[in-house]
Amino acid sequence: MAKIDFAFPAYTMGESSYERIFEICRPYGERAVLIGGKTALSKAEAKIRRSGMNITSVLHYGGEASYENVQMLLEQKAVADAQMIFAVGGGKALDTAKCVAAKTGLPVFTFPTIAATCAASTSVSIMYHADGRFLAPYFFEQGPVHVFIDTTMIAKAPSKYFRAGMGDSLAKYLESELSSRDEAVPSYIAQGVNKAKEGYDVIMRYGKKGYEAALQGLADESFAKTIEAVIMTIGAASVLLTKDHIIDYNTGLAHAVFYAMTAYEHIEKNYLHGEVVAFGCLILMLVDHAADFETLYDFNRWCRLPTQMKELAFTDAMEVELLPKIIAMPDIAHNAYPIELAMLQEAFSQLKTK
Repeated sequence: MAKIDFAFPAYTMGESSYERIFEICRPYGERAVLIGGKTALSKAEAKIRRSGMNITSVLHYGGEASYENVQMLLEQKAVADAQMIFAVGGGKALDTAKCVAAKTGLPVFTFPTIAATCAASTSVSIMYHADGRFLAPYFFEQGPVHVFIDTTMIAKAPSKYFRAGMGDSLAKYLESELSSRDEAVPSYIAQGVNKAKEGYDVIMRYGKKGYEAALQGLADESFAKTIEAVIMTIGAASVLLTKDHIIDYNTGLAHAVFYAMTAYEHIEKNYLHGEVVAFGCLILMLVDHAADFETLYDFNRWCRLPTQMKELAFTDAMEVELLPKIIAMPDIAHNAYPIELAMLQEAFSQLKTK
């Protein structure tokens, strides 16, 4: 039997989580370089510096999770001299810094300042072209060593990131269940699907109350349980589902809808990844004739996630040209059954009548 290795990150969560930075990171060296987004760094840098770690430099990640920005960072002396990378911010900043860490072999510690994706804990970076169009995932063996989740900081972020995180996370179970259905998958894939279901159930149970707290900037129990599911539970599912460095079980129709939509400039400019994926979840459930479609539809509406194409600024004419782009996405190549254009046409049509 082949040896199977997994690298799940540890995590510290709570208002005082940054107080443990020195204790946890110091065994890996003295010098850390901060890489992140401008807003995130403005919120977290001072708090990280108070930990006592030697922060040698602070670098902006470049604004897009692209190989061009990864290369720009690799050419920085501060990265060459660092003993570890502190990745700070949202998904694209974290994915860029993780990619840099993978290419340098440096340990990476993540500091999510929003909970819009599970990027803080995964062993993959979702990479884009410099102009914002989706490119491909970049897989690596060692993900983050440790995730520091400051619940108070995340609660103070705009609530749109919280709801986007729920939308993106709910897709993990819907997609992995459908792509692995009736298949004799390895045990780690089955575990990944189960872990994704665990996250799905937590979000559906606590998400609405958590969103109410997010609207008020409060890190209450429901808020904390939800972001823990988004960042860590769904992240663990991703680690399991991408063990073989393939996308077969870690993505699906909901993400195919999103990636196809990134061909339109206004999507990357005006909408968050998870908001669009949440809409894609509804399309997936309609294509799959899922019995609990109405439950998720009502959840989306309550949390102000998109339920109609017009909410994503798409016209009927744009929809017609979009559907073949979805069919062409590799995310749906591995599925329990072939997804055909007519299925999408029917699903989009059904959604309009809601």
